[in-house]
Amino acid sequence: MRNIKFRAWDRFAKEMVFAKTIDFGTNGAECIVDSDGINGDVGGEWYLEQYTGLHDKNGKEIYEGDIVKLHVVILSPDDKVGFIEYRPEYGYCINFGKSIARQEYWAANDKHTIEVIGNIHENPELLEKTGVE
Repeated sequence: MRNIKFRAWDRFAKEMVFAKTIDFGTNGAECIVDSDGINGDVGGEWYLEQYTGLHDKNGKEIYEGDIVKLHVVILSPDDKVGFIEYRPEYGYCINFGKSIARQEYWAANDKHTIEVIGNIHENPELLEKTGVE
Protein backbone atom coordinates (compact mmCIF):
# COMPACT_ATOMS: atom_id res chain seq x y z
CA MET A 1 0.00 0.00 0.00
CA ARG A 2 1.35 3.44 -0.88
CA ASN A 3 1.67 6.36 1.50
CA ILE A 4 -0.99 9.02 1.11
CA LYS A 5 0.75 12.38 1.54
CA PHE A 6 0.07 15.92 0.43
CA ARG A 7 1.97 19.13 0.11
CA ALA A 8 0.61 22.58 -0.63
CA TRP A 9 1.94 25.66 -2.35
CA ASP A 10 1.35 28.77 -0.23
CA ARG A 11 0.66 31.38 -2.89
CA PHE A 12 1.15 34.31 -0.49
CA ALA A 13 4.35 33.18 1.28
CA LYS A 14 5.64 31.64 -2.00
CA GLU A 15 6.76 28.45 -0.32
CA MET A 16 5.89 24.77 -0.21
CA VAL A 17 4.35 23.38 2.98
CA PHE A 18 3.65 19.77 3.89
CA ALA A 19 0.19 18.90 5.12
CA LYS A 20 -0.12 17.44 8.61
CA THR A 21 -3.93 17.33 8.54
CA ILE A 22 -6.57 18.16 5.97
CA ASP A 23 -10.12 19.17 6.88
CA PHE A 24 -12.83 18.07 4.47
CA GLY A 25 -16.25 19.58 3.94
CA THR A 26 -19.11 18.87 1.58
CA ASN A 27 -17.06 20.18 -1.38
CA GLY A 28 -13.87 18.25 -0.60
CA ALA A 29 -10.67 19.54 0.99
CA GLU A 30 -11.20 22.93 2.61
CA CYS A 31 -8.38 23.60 5.06
CA ILE A 32 -4.85 22.32 5.65
CA VAL A 33 -2.78 22.41 8.82
CA ASP A 34 0.94 22.23 8.11
CA SER A 35 3.68 20.75 10.31
CA ASP A 36 4.07 24.12 12.11
CA GLY A 37 0.35 24.23 13.02
CA ILE A 38 -0.48 26.97 10.49
CA ASN A 39 -3.90 26.81 8.79
CA GLY A 40 -4.46 27.57 5.12
CA ASP A 41 -7.50 27.53 2.85
CA VAL A 42 -7.37 25.07 -0.05
CA GLY A 43 -7.78 26.76 -3.40
CA GLY A 44 -7.64 30.33 -2.11
CA GLU A 45 -4.43 30.44 -0.15
CA TRP A 46 -2.86 27.01 -0.66
CA TYR A 47 -2.84 24.73 -3.72
CA LEU A 48 -3.01 21.09 -2.69
CA GLU A 49 -0.81 18.50 -4.45
CA GLN A 50 -0.74 14.75 -3.79
CA TYR A 51 2.24 12.41 -3.60
CA THR A 52 2.19 9.92 -6.49
CA GLY A 53 3.73 7.08 -4.48
CA LEU A 54 6.71 7.10 -6.85
CA HIS A 55 10.32 8.26 -6.62
CA ASP A 56 12.62 9.71 -9.27
CA LYS A 57 16.01 8.26 -10.22
CA ASN A 58 17.58 10.01 -7.20
CA GLY A 59 15.03 8.69 -4.70
CA LYS A 60 13.10 11.99 -4.47
CA GLU A 61 9.33 11.73 -3.95
CA ILE A 62 7.26 12.78 -6.98
CA TYR A 63 4.23 15.03 -6.38
CA GLU A 64 1.59 16.58 -8.60
CA GLY A 65 2.99 19.84 -9.90
CA ASP A 66 6.58 18.60 -10.05
CA ILE A 67 8.51 19.43 -13.20
CA VAL A 68 10.29 16.33 -14.39
CA LYS A 69 12.82 15.37 -17.01
CA LEU A 70 12.03 12.11 -18.79
CA HIS A 71 14.91 10.33 -20.47
CA VAL A 72 14.04 7.49 -22.82
CA VAL A 73 17.03 5.21 -23.31
CA ILE A 74 15.97 3.89 -26.73
CA LEU A 75 15.31 6.03 -29.82
CA SER A 76 15.32 9.38 -28.05
CA PRO A 77 18.49 11.45 -27.90
CA ASP A 78 16.69 14.38 -26.25
CA ASP A 79 15.22 14.46 -22.76
CA LYS A 80 11.64 15.69 -22.50
CA VAL A 81 10.50 18.12 -19.81
CA GLY A 82 6.94 18.27 -18.51
CA PHE A 83 4.96 18.41 -15.29
CA ILE A 84 3.07 15.81 -13.26
CA GLU A 85 -0.70 16.07 -13.25
CA TYR A 86 -3.54 13.75 -12.34
CA ARG A 87 -6.13 12.80 -14.96
CA PRO A 88 -9.04 10.63 -13.78
CA GLU A 89 -9.00 8.55 -16.97
CA TYR A 90 -5.24 7.81 -16.89
CA GLY A 91 -3.90 8.44 -13.39
CA TYR A 92 -0.70 10.45 -12.98
CA CYS A 93 0.63 11.72 -16.30
CA ILE A 94 3.51 13.83 -17.49
CA ASN A 95 2.08 16.77 -19.41
CA PHE A 96 4.39 17.86 -22.23
CA GLY A 97 1.98 20.48 -23.59
CA LYS A 98 0.87 18.91 -26.86
CA SER A 99 1.14 15.35 -25.56
CA ILE A 100 1.09 13.37 -22.33
CA ALA A 101 2.82 10.26 -21.07
CA ARG A 102 0.56 8.00 -19.04
CA GLN A 103 1.81 6.62 -15.74
CA GLU A 104 2.02 3.05 -17.02
CA TYR A 105 4.47 4.29 -19.67
CA TRP A 106 6.91 6.24 -17.53
CA ALA A 107 6.58 4.65 -14.10
CA ALA A 108 6.88 0.96 -14.92
CA ASN A 109 9.48 0.84 -17.66
CA ASP A 110 13.16 0.21 -17.03
CA LYS A 111 14.08 1.90 -20.32
CA HIS A 112 13.10 5.30 -18.92
CA THR A 113 14.49 7.46 -16.17
CA ILE A 114 12.66 10.34 -14.56
CA GLU A 115 14.15 13.16 -12.52
CA VAL A 116 12.39 15.90 -10.55
CA ILE A 117 14.01 19.20 -11.60
CA GLY A 118 11.59 21.67 -9.95
CA ASN A 119 7.91 22.44 -9.57
CA ILE A 120 5.37 24.55 -11.44
CA HIS A 121 5.23 27.20 -8.70
CA GLU A 122 8.89 27.90 -8.03
CA ASN A 123 10.35 27.05 -11.44
CA PRO A 124 7.84 27.90 -14.21
CA GLU A 125 10.71 29.00 -16.45
CA LEU A 126 11.68 25.34 -16.86
CA LEU A 127 8.41 24.81 -18.75
CA GLU A 128 8.60 27.99 -20.83
CA LYS A 129 11.53 26.54 -22.75
CA THR A 130 9.46 23.53 -23.79
CA GLY A 131 6.21 25.35 -24.63
CA VAL A 132 4.25 23.70 -21.80
CA GLU A 133 1.88 26.03 -19.96
